[in-house]
Amino acid sequence: MQFNFDDATPLYQQIASQLEEMIFTGGFDEGSQIPSTTQLSTELHINPATVLKGMNILVDKGLVEKRRGRGMFVADGAQEKIMQARKESFYNDYVKSLVVEAHKLGINKEHLLELIERGENDGNITD
Repeated sequence: MQFNFDDATPLYQQIASQLEEMIFTGGFDEGSQIPSTTQLSTELHINPATVLKGMNILVDKGLVEKRRGRGMFVADGAQEKIMQARKESFYNDYVKSLVVEAHKLGINKEHLLELIERGENDGNITD
């Protein structure tokens, strides 16, 4: 994990984001234990309360579950929850504004689909 101490994003949110990314990409499998608050705070030289605050964000999202006396574990279905949240965010952050801008430019649905296909070809995106 790496942190940007000059970033306006609080450290606890950076911790949550990085742990979430690790869960999403398979760095932590569903059902597996993640490092303890103490372990992470020691390794990262960050206050344990800051680490715990970041972990609690993941608990609140249902991505990590606390098991009393055993630690924190990746919840079943965590990757799917992250995927769904990212798809919704993608829609809200990109698709809505794309459609609005296309409408302003007089680009109809068919032309917009052609542009998307062109972007796939230019970016060498394959299924």
